[in-house]
Order: sequence, then structure tokens, then C-alpha cells
Amino acid sequence: MSLIFYCMKRTFSWFGVIALIIAIVAFFWLQRAPVPTPTGSNETPDVIQPQPKPSPEADMIQVALPIPNTQITSPLVVTGKARGGWYFEASFPIELRDSNNVVMVTTTGQAQSDWMTDSFVPFTATLTFPAQPLGSTGTLILKKDNPSGLPQNEASISIPVQF
Repeated sequence: MSLIFYCMKRTFSWFGVIALIIAIVAFFWLQRAPVPTPTGSNETPDVIQPQPKPSPEADMIQVALPIPNTQITSPLVVTGKARGGWYFEASFPIELRDSNNVVMVTTTGQAQSDWMTDSFVPFTATLTFPAQPLGSTGTLILKKDNPSGLPQNEASISIPVQF
């Protein structure tokens, strides 16, 4: 009889040790901080997706309007902000091209405050262009002003648009 109690006592001891280990692991597992997902929920994602690196131009100019791939009409008001280095004499060139890459109109973006800074400076521009076939596409191109003409000083951003 004492042999049976000895075996049962030993078996229950091992079950106790295993249960304690499981409880400790579960406690620490549940205490880990959730990783925020791009959607803003607190669920832990299975895979963390790498974020694309912004282009160097994105740190130089940001366009508020027009939004890419939206329908535009004439006159088109372009607004945003650009760092002082994007301007020369408070302006920079802007052009609108049709679906055949033909320049329809050119104008200049004008700084709305002191442009001689490394900070962002608001700009605005208005483009008046001929009517285009409904549903056709084009490209709005904002170019860094480059009075030197040197290729290493050139930069631009392109915004696809619809007519």
C-alpha cells in the first residue's frame, strides 16, 4: 500500500511542476506588449510589412491639391508646400501634360511667404488649360527650379490626373 502512495505522490509532484511551468510561460506570454498594426488596431500582426522609403523629393515638396488620380478641370489650383531650396526667386516651374506627354500649359508655383529658408514654405499656382476628352489622363509635373542647369540639381515630382 505504501508503494502505491509513493507512486501517486511522485506522479502528482511531476504534474504540479509541469502545471507550474505552463502557468509561468502563459503569464509572460500574455504580458507581452501588442505591436500596433497599420490599421491602428491592437492585434499583433503575423508579418510586419516593411514601409516603403519616401523619395528624396517627398522631403522637399508636398502637394495638397490636386490629389493623385483625381479628375481636374480648368482652371486648376495647385497648392502645397516646398522647402526653400525648391524655389528660385520665390517660384518654380509647373507643367501639365496630356496623355501623349505633350505639354498643354506651363506656369510657376509662387511662394506665399519668405522662401529663403530650409523649412517648408506654402505655394500656390493656377493653370488654365483647354478642355480634354472626358476620362483621358495627364500628368502634372512640379519641377525644382534649377537656374544652374546642372543635371545633379534637377528634381521633380509627377502627379497623375484625369480630365
